[in-house]
Amino acid sequence: MTLFERLTQKAKEHKQRLVLPESLEPRTLQAADQVIAQGLAEVIFLGKREETLAEAEKLGLQNISKAEFHSPDDKDFTEKYAELFKELRKKKGVSLEDARYTVKNPLYLGCLMIKAGDADCMVAGALSPTSSVLRAAFQVLKTRPGISVVSGAFIMLLPENVPYGDEHMLIFADCAVVPDPTKEELAQIAISTAKTTKDIAGLDPRVAMLSFSTRGSASHEQVDKVREATELVKQLDPTLKIDGEMQSDAAIVPSVAEKKAPDSDVAGHANTLIFPNLSVGNIAYKLVQRLAGAGAVGPILQGLAAPVNDLSRGATVEDIVNTIIVTCNQAIGDKGL
Repeated sequence: MTLFERLTQKAKEHKQRLVLPESLEPRTLQAADQVIAQGLAEVIFLGKREETLAEAEKLGLQNISKAEFHSPDDKDFTEKYAELFKELRKKKGVSLEDARYTVKNPLYLGCLMIKAGDADCMVAGALSPTSSVLRAAFQVLKTRPGISVVSGAFIMLLPENVPYGDEHMLIFADCAVVPDPTKEELAQIAISTAKTTKDIAGLDPRVAMLSFSTRGSASHEQVDKVREATELVKQLDPTLKIDGEMQSDAAIVPSVAEKKAPDSDVAGHANTLIFPNLSVGNIAYKLVQRLAGAGAVGPILQGLAAPVNDLSRGATVEDIVNTIIVTCNQAIGDKGL
């Protein structure tokens, strides 16, 4: 069973309430039509039902009418969310009138529905810039307890002839969000990514904190940061299998690990690779994707208090469906199902 076959089956077994705030975006509508037809989620559109159904009819879609619809202009529906937003942002001086204006923005309304327990997760970004999606999520949902940084992971689906990782998968982070994490942020990224490895990839995480040094083979402040971040992770989660600092070959190649870190229970067998900064992570995932012909699932946003994922504005219908499946599985994992 492939990764997406397994995630699809789990989504069907534990159907989540999914908010789609971009209710007139054609690719989103096409993806939602497939999601509804396959029974992958309970879809909630934020927009006027008549307008959304008219757009769906133009596209020849048959299942959109089975979704739930709420208009950001419906004051009877949005008032409780305006009051919630006012309460959440009262220290910032947000008035009820300010909040009423804010909930007209579907991105904020979707996050507020999740915060209120009326939805489980959200996918957006086919129309909206990443900054807008993240701003709504930060202001409403915030981050998980003990986590102050949101990061982006990729599940790299490796060709069958590549002998590394588990079940032909490696998880890379951070490849999308934090340009130059502090040691504290790097530690939090490692913890968040281990959760993604478990909840989405379905693997027992073995985390390698990557550097250009293995076990003190080089001396530099960047090496110190990775080493200190590793120690912080061990304090924050003593149960997590993690080691560092180490070079990438020591992390995934058993013969190299035997020479460079023979006493490590991670080296040579890592499935979760934490890069020291965004430049390295982003370059690495794109090179592996192109040179090895690997699939790249992501970015999967991690660290938020509830699952919200951002789409590329160039996303295909298949990309959106896959992102929805991943996001629903994040919500399932949050519930311990």
